[in-house]
Amino acid sequence: MNHGRSLKKKLFDLLNQGDLDKALAEIDRLPHRQIINPLLSFIQSGSDKVKWGAVKAAGQVVTQLAESDPEAARVIMRRLMWTLNDESGGIGWGSPETMGEIMASHEGLAQEYAHILLSYAREDGNYLEHEGLQRGLLWGVGRLSEKRPELARDAAGLFLPYLTSGDEGVRGLAARLMGLLRVKEARPLLQKLAQDESPISLVIENRLTTTRVKDLAEEALRAIG
Repeated sequence: MNHGRSLKKKLFDLLNQGDLDKALAEIDRLPHRQIINPLLSFIQSGSDKVKWGAVKAAGQVVTQLAESDPEAARVIMRRLMWTLNDESGGIGWGSPETMGEIMASHEGLAQEYAHILLSYAREDGNYLEHEGLQRGLLWGVGRLSEKRPELARDAAGLFLPYLTSGDEGVRGLAARLMGLLRVKEARPLLQKLAQDESPISLVIENRLTTTRVKDLAEEALRAIG
């Protein structure tokens, strides 16, 4: 087995073990430039464990890369953006989440690219129509908002329509985002969602959690006050 394939297998095994904190510590010891390509392939994994581990690890690796080689980090951001472009021929699974995770971790990249992430919610911008990508976008903007809410607050109104989506994941993640950004205008819709028993899975603080839309709506209402 060549070195690249053995590194990819090692990464997969680390992400698949289920202990994300331990995996991230181990991944930090691997050569960052050599693992970024396999990590970016794993963000598209059908396994939640592998996908979310790769998203978190990519945030860690790109943040450190940005300190030593800012242009290399920008190349990775542009690569993630390209996967969400119609011309790429792909779908871009995992890209909005990874962009959000990187920007939560690195202020410089956040200042540079937050407006791009937000543009994926603009109907006059780079609007993402696929509900699966909308879930990724809402999680990514939520992650950015946890750390740098000032970069997303002016765009909060763009996310109000997602509260009435037919997709429970989109509704729940939008509700959570309204709480993170303290969007008072969201109150009436959040009060409706406080009756929504639909289950959803999401990653909070490195843990894959199953909750309900109503729980996220109630938490948002408490945060808004």
